[in-house]
Amino acid sequence: MQEQQQVEVSARTVEEAIELALRQLEATRDEVEVEILSRGKSGFLGFGAELARVRVRRVPKVSLPPAAATAKEVVDTLLKSMGVSATATLGQPRSDSPKATVIEITGEDAGLLIGRKGETLRALQFLVNLITAHRLGGSDTPILLDVEHYKERRTKALQNLALRVAERVAQTGHPVSLEPMPPAERRIIHLALANHPAVKTESVGEGEKRKVVVVPKGRAPHRPRQGRPQGPAPARHSPGQEGTPQPLPPASNTPSP
Repeated sequence: MQEQQQVEVSARTVEEAIELALRQLEATRDEVEVEILSRGKSGFLGFGAELARVRVRRVPKVSLPPAAATAKEVVDTLLKSMGVSATATLGQPRSDSPKATVIEITGEDAGLLIGRKGETLRALQFLVNLITAHRLGGSDTPILLDVEHYKERRTKALQNLALRVAERVAQTGHPVSLEPMPPAERRIIHLALANHPAVKTESVGEGEKRKVVVVPKGRAPHRPRQGRPQGPAPARHSPGQEGTPQPLPPASNTPSP
């Protein structure tokens, strides 16, 4: 009897639909590819509610590279330890990082892993890379984590921001400083405006305060303003008076108050 290769299943949540599909296919999560057709709606007081729906297809079994297999195992363990209702799957390589292993995380609680401006996701990615490299005794393959395609959405938002700021700078002729960003996000801004005809970009600041400044082309590079040196200004001497003693002022007969 030939194995079933694909099913479409509806359930209250995406995770429940995936679990039902896996049972029908008699497959594990690593043996299938999941396409989310609808995330469903909770409705109001039971009205207008919609079930989540997924399409799950069996994929040919392939042997994973050591880094990918280990990173996937690390992520699964961390999600289970944190009690997060989410599933990790291997994603497609990114055009800007073709050698990196991409792990996509989806599920009911996946949004909790993003954090403010992606801070939690970056911390989790750092931890996964650290543990994976330790288990393999060192690894040259970077591991990229993404949650519900957050990084794709963030990249588009930063590109749109860069274009809006560039238009403003081109019109006013005044530089504009963006908020401090991590290196990966600054790189997105630099690449978005690399070929812009009217503006250029540069990074200023140190550490977590490093940010991108968009300046008009032809303008001197932007540099942080330096404070004036403290202390009294040196005394000035007239030419030819160097070292000449100055006369004392006449004594006053007026008593001190």
